[in-house]
Amino acid sequence: MTAADLFRSGRHIGNAAIFLCAIAFLVSFAQTSFSAGPPPMPPASGVELVSVRKIWDRGAHNAFTDLIRFSDRWFCSFREAEGHVKGDGKLRVLTSEDGQAWESAALLAEDGIDLRDPKLSITPDGRLMMVAGGSVYREGKLVGRQPRVVFSADGRNWSPTQRVLGEGEWLWRVTWHNGRAYGVSYNASAGKDRYATWGLKLVASEDGVNYREIVKLDVPDHPSETTLRFRDDGEMIALVRRESGSTFGWIGTSRPPYTEWKWHETQYRLGGPNFIILPDGTMWAASRYHHPDGPKTILARFGPTTYEPVLTLPSGGDCSYPGLVWHDNMLWMSYYSSHEGKACIYLAKIRLIKDKKE
Repeated sequence: MTAADLFRSGRHIGNAAIFLCAIAFLVSFAQTSFSAGPPPMPPASGVELVSVRKIWDRGAHNAFTDLIRFSDRWFCSFREAEGHVKGDGKLRVLTSEDGQAWESAALLAEDGIDLRDPKLSITPDGRLMMVAGGSVYREGKLVGRQPRVVFSADGRNWSPTQRVLGEGEWLWRVTWHNGRAYGVSYNASAGKDRYATWGLKLVASEDGVNYREIVKLDVPDHPSETTLRFRDDGEMIALVRRESGSTFGWIGTSRPPYTEWKWHETQYRLGGPNFIILPDGTMWAASRYHHPDGPKTILARFGPTTYEPVLTLPSGGDCSYPGLVWHDNMLWMSYYSSHEGKACIYLAKIRLIKDKKE
């Protein structure tokens, strides 16, 4: 090889190296500047996934869970239907004495109504209450909806479904505090202009049936599913899903009479958000996590300005909508997932490990 050949070869190698470096820079820049994914999840710390069990798979599509302890038994509610959005939803209630062996306690249905997202609570007079969405579809299109409530003394025999609030409302969950049920309803009328009428409001009821508006909540970008909890000092905390804009969930705090709110935006998009306040005052949240590889169900450290995912549950695809209960020094969590095929109901037990410095 002559000197000229060496020069030409070196020049080609140099040009190729420059070209490859430029490509690597552009790929890195694109990933940094244009990624719409959530922040990366840190390694799990202070939590241990003790067990996960599938507890129901008999419906074609089993989804949107909640979990509660009532009369020294477990109760898990969810929707059974042909698919995620089909106008044939029924409300299934499972029960268990030990959290291991589960059986069906009830199946609630209403002709022509898609019953969805059943959420459980216990009334001041000791009854089990369930609030759910009631949607109407015609030829596959949503044409109306109104919340439903039902009550039971034993979790097996339930009252007929009863409509609450008005047409177009969705009261997603209620939480009882000092003898009163509080919840957040969002209103999106069916039809082409449904986004123009979208609103979020805090409501309260003394009997779980008749609700009055406390305040309209100033949360932008089509807020929807909302969970409320109360601290021992009466402070109300809200975790809100948002459908547009950044789509990141919001955390709100308010003190009696709950007409003035402070808001904090998380860095995560939510789906079926729930959280729990433990006896020691710490809080944990669970929701859908929109991972670049696909949706997951996660557990997160939570506070008025904190939402930090720390644990991914075995999940994927159509998933989330967790129920949370603290029992026997363990966090019990119901959720649904389709990572093993169709959407099924799962129950996880999670140990929360305190920092040795505490």
